Amino acid sequence: MNCKNNEKLRVTVDYNYMMAKSLGDKGIKQSELDEMQDKAQKAFGYVNDNRGRDDLFMGWTELPYNQNEIVEDILKTAEKVRKNFKYFVVLGIGGSALGPIMAFNALKHLHYNELPDDKRNGPKFYVEDNVDPVRMQALLDVIEPEKTCFNVISKSGATSETMTQYLIIADILKKKGVNLPDNIIFTTDASRGNLIKIDQSYGGKFKKYVLPDGVGGRFSEMCPVGLLPAAVLGIDIKAMLAGAGYMDELCSKPDIRSNPALACAALQYITMKQGKNINVLMPYSDNLKLMADWYCQLWAESLGKAVDYDGKTVNAGTTPVKSLGVTDQHSQVQLYIEGPYDKVITFISVGKYACEMPIAHGCEDIPDVGFLGGHTMQELIQAENKATAYALMRAGRMNYTINMPEVNEFTLGQLMYLLELQTAYTGALLNIDTFNQPGVENGKKATFALLGKRGYEGQKAEMDSAPALDKNYIV
Repeated sequence: MNCKNNEKLRVTVDYNYMMAKSLGDKGIKQSELDEMQDKAQKAFGYVNDNRGRDDLFMGWTELPYNQNEIVEDILKTAEKVRKNFKYFVVLGIGGSALGPIMAFNALKHLHYNELPDDKRNGPKFYVEDNVDPVRMQALLDVIEPEKTCFNVISKSGATSETMTQYLIIADILKKKGVNLPDNIIFTTDASRGNLIKIDQSYGGKFKKYVLPDGVGGRFSEMCPVGLLPAAVLGIDIKAMLAGAGYMDELCSKPDIRSNPALACAALQYITMKQGKNINVLMPYSDNLKLMADWYCQLWAESLGKAVDYDGKTVNAGTTPVKSLGVTDQHSQVQLYIEGPYDKVITFISVGKYACEMPIAHGCEDIPDVGFLGGHTMQELIQAENKATAYALMRAGRMNYTINMPEVNEFTLGQLMYLLELQTAYTGALLNIDTFNQPGVENGKKATFALLGKRGYEGQKAEMDSAPALDKNYIV
């Protein structure tokens, strides 16, 4: 797919409904945005100057350019998986799971696993992203483990959830007489960690892909974490990376007016300072429904920080909320239009859907129904998208729209890179470490203590000595 510089497939950002010209005193004045330019330019400079630095976890910025050999190897492996296995299952959590399932939902048939084999043309696909025992049993009820390729994704091989999944699956495969390297692929560190130790115990027989040092889980969809599952599904991973590179090119200038990711970051930063602490992502496409799940981790884990680089307590971040148009017009939009002025809504609009689906004529004697005949479902969903954005604007509610000409590998790559850059710029504006996650680590340590992991005896003693729960507060 030759998509380089394909202007027809360019993803754009329309922020008219954020500005005072549309919203009056509820909007951002052009002078306010102009005043942000110097600060935005410094944020751009920080991200640009540190591109590719593994020590700052900014290796993701170079993924569109430095993976040619890896991509070719992935494509060969994917072809073998497609030929030899009936099922492909990702074992992971967080970015290791949210990215692959998002791309699957975006780019494949919405009922892919239910399609007959001749229409699916590839293995059935599942992502096991939790340790709910009911979920694991449900997976085992619908797959044949000996006919399944499992992709275990963990950089350290110490992620409790992922390694729990691995232990269960490995035990099942062994009992069926399967040689584990025949059915399992590791995506992990290049030379360290528990998955490397397991591989060494098997004489280095496992197929392995590297999760690069400078790429955190929530930024990992465009490295082997996401590229291998996508390739197994027949997704054009070269086009996805090309789309990311194209968006990188579009965001190469330190000017809010010409850099879409920087514009989004500046708008979000201004609204944060106004006290708008809820950030809603609302795609108008069922194929992009799980994009909101992926984005929630990207935004929340990157920007929810207690202190800034100066050691000042800032409790930064806004709460991401996932929504789906048209569905959530009937569940959430009432609050957005008439509730508190504490939200910014980001729409993702699609210019051309994969099909139109004509609406049949009928019920002409019932005006409330008959007017729909002769239109298409594409017309209806696009009209509802525009109408909702307009209604929010009329109510003085800030919203902007990311326009995707259509949903394909190239535009999805653009969208992901746009949102990643927006997040990185916003973190730089806030003067925080966008790429660490100390809050998550604290929860992990408490879990280790509760399960008796060696080395966490002090944490366990601390938890055991905490005041007992008051029965008066349990009803």
